[in-house]
Amino acid sequence: MTQIIKASHLCLGYKKNEDIIRDANFCINKKDFVFISGASGSGKSTLLRSLYGDLKISSGELEVNHIPIHHATKGQIAALRRHTGIVFQDYKLIEEWDIEHNIMLPMLINGYNKNLCKSQAKELLSHINLLHKNNKYPLELSGGEQQRVAIARAISHKPDIILADEPTGNLDDYSSELIWSLLKSANKHLGITIIVVTHRIPEHLNIFYRKLNIQEGEVYEFS
Repeated sequence: MTQIIKASHLCLGYKKNEDIIRDANFCINKKDFVFISGASGSGKSTLLRSLYGDLKISSGELEVNHIPIHHATKGQIAALRRHTGIVFQDYKLIEEWDIEHNIMLPMLINGYNKNLCKSQAKELLSHINLLHKNNKYPLELSGGEQQRVAIARAISHKPDIILADEPTGNLDDYSSELIWSLLKSANKHLGITIIVVTHRIPEHLNIFYRKLNIQEGEVYEFS
């Protein structure tokens, strides 16, 4: 299988000599669906941030989509993010843009034709059952609806990797089901590698997935 992420003796932290993640060694293959779990404060979000170059590496090596994060240039990090979909806990939608244009943003950045962007955005809005609200602004939506838009935005440009931080943490069952369905479809039909930080892996997901657990700074794989 083709590796898309490889960590070797990876250490991560926010203060000098106070690493949260210590000596992590793991590989993630292209098209994997991976859950990262662990207790609150264990370093799940810290590890996720490192995968899109948002955190300086203390020591060790980390390669993501052929880019060596441990000594990447700003240009390489920018290139990595163009091929990565990121879903934040607080959505990070642009409040001044309607939700259709929020979904279009990654496609526009990647140079898609504007008409194609609009068509793709409408198709995704239909998938998340929000086509009737395409001209609404983020603050006019519920939290669950905003998160559904954030997932659609992450998928829109068909990235190589989607990184999602607690994507269903505080959502109702309906929005949660839609989000898991979208992520499963992106993995199965588009071949996107999915990496999800969560404190609770959903039951009855009906998809093969891997589990990485963080405990006392160490990263383990659970079978």
